[in-house]
Amino acid sequence: MDDKIRAMEKSRDKSAAPAQASAGNSSARRLATKPVARGDKKNLPRKGERPIERANARTGKKPPRRAEPRVFEAKLIAIPKLLTVKQLAEAMGVAGQEVVRALVRRGDMLSINNEIEFEKAAEIAELFNCLVEEEIEVDLFEKNFSESEDDPEDTRERPPVVVVMGHVDHGKTSLLDRIRNTAVTQGEHGGITQHIGAYTVEINGKTITFLDTPGHEAFTAMRMRGASVTDIAVLVVAADDGVMPQTIEAINHAKAAGVEIIVAINKIDKPAANPERVKQELTEYELVTTEWGGSTECVNVSAKNGIGIEDLLETIIVTAELKELRANPKKSARGTVIEAQLDKGRGPVATVLVQSGTLRVGDPVVTGGAFGKIRAMTDSLGRKVKEAGPSKPVELLGLSDVPAAGDMFYAAESEKHARQVSEQFIALGRVEMTKSQVHKVSLDDLFSQIKAGSVKDLNLIIKADVQGSVEALRQSLEKLTNDEVRVRILHGGVGAVNESDVMLASASGAIILAFNVKPEPAAKQTASEQNVDLRQYNVIYNAIEDVELAMKGMLEPVYEERVIGHAEIRQLFKASSVGTIAGSFVLDGKATNKAKARVFRGSGKVYEGGVAALRRFKDDVKEVAAGFECGILLSKFNEIQTGDTIEFYVIEEVPR
Repeated sequence: MDDKIRAMEKSRDKSAAPAQASAGNSSARRLATKPVARGDKKNLPRKGERPIERANARTGKKPPRRAEPRVFEAKLIAIPKLLTVKQLAEAMGVAGQEVVRALVRRGDMLSINNEIEFEKAAEIAELFNCLVEEEIEVDLFEKNFSESEDDPEDTRERPPVVVVMGHVDHGKTSLLDRIRNTAVTQGEHGGITQHIGAYTVEINGKTITFLDTPGHEAFTAMRMRGASVTDIAVLVVAADDGVMPQTIEAINHAKAAGVEIIVAINKIDKPAANPERVKQELTEYELVTTEWGGSTECVNVSAKNGIGIEDLLETIIVTAELKELRANPKKSARGTVIEAQLDKGRGPVATVLVQSGTLRVGDPVVTGGAFGKIRAMTDSLGRKVKEAGPSKPVELLGLSDVPAAGDMFYAAESEKHARQVSEQFIALGRVEMTKSQVHKVSLDDLFSQIKAGSVKDLNLIIKADVQGSVEALRQSLEKLTNDEVRVRILHGGVGAVNESDVMLASASGAIILAFNVKPEPAAKQTASEQNVDLRQYNVIYNAIEDVELAMKGMLEPVYEERVIGHAEIRQLFKASSVGTIAGSFVLDGKATNKAKARVFRGSGKVYEGGVAALRRFKDDVKEVAAGFECGILLSKFNEIQTGDTIEFYVIEEVPR
């Protein structure tokens, strides 16, 4: 065995000798590093063998092993319906220019900032081994202020939030005035509550929060917002008037918001009061009173005399107890902005309703694009408070801007966090505004639209004393849009009309509507110089009516033919100076000298034109009534015959 091992070692040493010898001279060294020619196969590895790893003669190191081919796994990414090429590249984790090159190879000449749709993005992503799915849109605030479910042990009973709804002049404000003993009825323009207010009332140790919503149909959006944050709706119906259009609107809004409805039949002290008729009318809208076997509570009241007020409040408390309204006061506060305005001395002021958690002075808050640290809070009676729990309305100071009424507000971790969320909201809003302003028109229909002139815009700028009025006007005016005229609200804001508003109106050809605010002196002068139409209003009806008239002026007029009379030709008189005069008898209607005329002979029409003259005996007259004779001279037509019938008609513009 040892002899066999020695023989193998000796044989191995002999085979290695030529290689060691060749390594000694330079020519052999060059040959060792020379690549193998295509035809020289003797040094190539045989089938099934690994390639020969030759050491570098100079360094003695072996070459690096050839890397095995990489196997890519598909990457799953989420993208929105519309995104830019740059956003797609960032989502895939590749260079933007690579995506641009891929698009160019497909024949799409797009830059890195161009937008592409989801389908095209999915095709491009496949080239980069990526699979895409549609991104689920998450509300910015819910993303930043998401909260877990409340522990039942942490929840406490909260007061009910009650909204008072109904038709205009049915006594909503008078009812609240009687309940809270505050005079808010006076001082309103046109007897209409112009702003939403929130009030807290203590009844037998129980608290009720009331929201007072306006009654006119122009405030539909505000009324809908009021219903969305409330638990109980008190529907005020006048006993002498019954169910009216705005009563029906209020019922629909309350039902849509899932709010319990209590009917207050008001004005029962009037002689014409008929509560039973009101109850009957309400059954048509699925509101059946408990007396008739239904589930709707009805209370007869008189806001003027104070009848039934206690019964109404007790009904509200019992209904709230049955609903078991609870909230967690221990967590961060969130709620709804009820009203907001710009106060000259205090800055932006917002009336908010806390819906959960506890809001404290010093808390950083964010609502829409406005943020800030709460400097002070006052309750509905004007008293300063340090904190506000669930279902409590407060007026707060310290925001950076006037928030939009109806927006949610959130207590943030820090003022920095509130600022960041606010800036994100503003940036997002700017993007959405840019998208909405782009009017997508294809080249095929662009010329036809310009030629037809079918697209007309009525541009408006709204300035008001409070945000609620801005929103109400915006909602009402945008509803006036039709196929021929589009109402565009370019800007809506709180405060006096300033020069910036006037310059925007001048550049865009807009009309400025100022509601309960006055223009600044400089703005008024600039408006005069720039010929900008600036209109001021105290009552919202007048503003809407003026816009309707402006729209009617812009609409293409529609004309309609109206027949006003017929006359029979009974005798002909020829006058050399004027022509043939038709002695006629007016059969019906009347004949006028301003009307147009048609002459019928049998069943055929032989003339259509105007009336040159109309005479009674020898006098020129403007019109001749039915049953009288007259002489008629037609314009440029003398071929009349006895027995012909003349039809008189006028062309009138149809009111729109």
